[in-house]
Amino acid sequence: MGRKVTLATCALNQWALDFEGNLQRILKSIEIAKSRGARYRLGPELEICGYGCWDHYYESDTLLHSFQVLAALLASPLTEDIICDVGMKILLIRPKMALANEGNYRELRWFSPWSRSRHVEEYFLPRMIQDLTKQETVPFGDAVLATRDTCIGSEICEELWTPHSPHVDMGLDGVEIFTNASGSHHVLRKAHARVDLVSMATTKTGGIYLLANQKGCDGDRLYYDGCATIAMNGSFFAQGAQFSLDDVEVLTATLDLEDVRSYRAEISSRSLAASRVDPFPRVKVDFALSSRDDLLLPLSEPRQWKYHSPAEEISLGPACWLWDFLRRSQQGGFLLPLSGGLDSAATACIVFSMCHLVCEAVRDGNQQVLADVRTIVDETTYTPQYPQELCRRLLTTCYMASENSSQDTCQRARELAQQIGSHHVGVSIEPAVKAIVGIFSLVTGKLPLFAAHGGSSRENLALQNVQARVRMVLTYLFAQLSLWSRGARGGLLVLGSANVDESLLGYLTKYDCSSADINPIGGISKTDLREFVLLCRERLQLPALASILAAPATAELEPLADGRVAQTDEEDMGMTYSELSVYGRLRKVAKMGPYSMFCRLVTLWRERYSPRQVAEKVQRFFSKYSANRHKMTTLTPAYHAESYSPEDNRFDLRPFLYNTSWPWQFRCIQREVQQLEGCGQQDLDGVD
Repeated sequence: MGRKVTLATCALNQWALDFEGNLQRILKSIEIAKSRGARYRLGPELEICGYGCWDHYYESDTLLHSFQVLAALLASPLTEDIICDVGMKILLIRPKMALANEGNYRELRWFSPWSRSRHVEEYFLPRMIQDLTKQETVPFGDAVLATRDTCIGSEICEELWTPHSPHVDMGLDGVEIFTNASGSHHVLRKAHARVDLVSMATTKTGGIYLLANQKGCDGDRLYYDGCATIAMNGSFFAQGAQFSLDDVEVLTATLDLEDVRSYRAEISSRSLAASRVDPFPRVKVDFALSSRDDLLLPLSEPRQWKYHSPAEEISLGPACWLWDFLRRSQQGGFLLPLSGGLDSAATACIVFSMCHLVCEAVRDGNQQVLADVRTIVDETTYTPQYPQELCRRLLTTCYMASENSSQDTCQRARELAQQIGSHHVGVSIEPAVKAIVGIFSLVTGKLPLFAAHGGSSRENLALQNVQARVRMVLTYLFAQLSLWSRGARGGLLVLGSANVDESLLGYLTKYDCSSADINPIGGISKTDLREFVLLCRERLQLPALASILAAPATAELEPLADGRVAQTDEEDMGMTYSELSVYGRLRKVAKMGPYSMFCRLVTLWRERYSPRQVAEKVQRFFSKYSANRHKMTTLTPAYHAESYSPEDNRFDLRPFLYNTSWPWQFRCIQREVQQLEGCGQQDLDGVD
């Protein structure tokens, strides 16, 4: 018959500049693909060097070592009798035509897109490649591969997301198999968009679509979440894991090319458009993806795509990210200041979820994970049995009490630590706080007081910050020496637990416990964290989380009132966490300044607040946001999960020195308030 094809796509946990490790993972994926009968194998974008090389792309070493790895692949017998991104003979170099250059991406900083549609030229190969393949040149440009039985076209990552993706014209020109090598990172709720794009790519004009993706932490804030897939004619036939600890994942599907042809034949509008399309240059390949005796070869069955809820994504994505950071940093575990509040509890739950994933992977026979565990704990015969047992080895939690700490938070922290199994310690920071304040008093002759004791707001804030910063110093001391004090080797990575909403407003002390090595919740909203903790209470069987969820969020940096907490986060901020997430999305995603945000919220919140109240809220947010923007320049590297993250170093490139009074913008808002108050609220109610 000669019409059934077995195709393979991959999700690989590549690491930027880890050329040796990347080579081995590529070879393993090719070996698996061939063992399953695949005649075509697709890998993720920039799989040889790793996607996140950033300014290392400027270095000639990066290009040199990439060609060396390519030469090693070409010389391997594994690349015989299969078409892949890297093969025994180079057929075509297809450059990227649309570069990602927004949010976390800076591709235009290092590369230029190929702008000559349907044009190829000859590219002279390096001599190390010429010696292997006996080729002097190779076609370079916008072309497709024509095998003996089908036609294959490639688009790369961002090109799938563009308004006029290459697969549209390629499909009209007879391309039946589309491939996409991606480096697409995880954002909460993003998987739906990616899946919809792949589905629509094959629904409108038919065809087979293979998407490969990076997975894991490439060495930065991003986590690449796999989701490799194979689709045909709008249906999915293979779905890769979105989160897993497997370094190499290979998906295969056996599909019938005649299903593509009959699907297309029925769409008359497609046939009319195809008659007018400009043809692509074709590189002829004397190779067939199908076999003549494939009559009894079973076909893959379609399947429904299964999504994770946002809470499940939080339980899995940051946990996998932490695992990659831990094993690749060669540290002995984590240290977390556990306050008894929701944020630090959520961070502890993510580590506990990581321990669950590790134990599951070991039980499933993942030898790489087992080897990594043994390296981390420095025991060559150790095998983890239960998450609590592993958590005790990998996580140290520390409750650092001041005179303003309550027994309630101390108890909540202790109970959660017991239930997840962490090594827990409790210390008092009060002697250190009094010593530091005493030094200041000795030098200046003045003793600052809390507002509750008659002090000014400046004194009150300074005394709160001293407590927070002492905690940071003690945290790093325990991180460096905690394992040593227990007779073990290595140090601990310090985990931060400031959520994205607190970072957005700057509701944190600069150089306090927000200054950690990494922060797994730094890109997650308080609202989503609450849903995640609810999930953990049930799925991970952690009853201690019930009291944490019920307690008001508090920094516990001001004096207690009759032994009970008198300070709450939302009262301090002057806004709720749910309002903060709205401000964040409008500021970053909708790209609104103060005036535009007021205009949007005055209608969105018209049932809850008057125009003047909305104006006050918007102005309060922008005043506090701009006054604290400087804190983002020192923000702990955080897992990127939310599209309104204020992270300064990669994602949110804005000033950190503002005129915090915003005189022109706020004056425009006030004019609108006066006009709305003059025309009456009844007119406003008619505005949609």
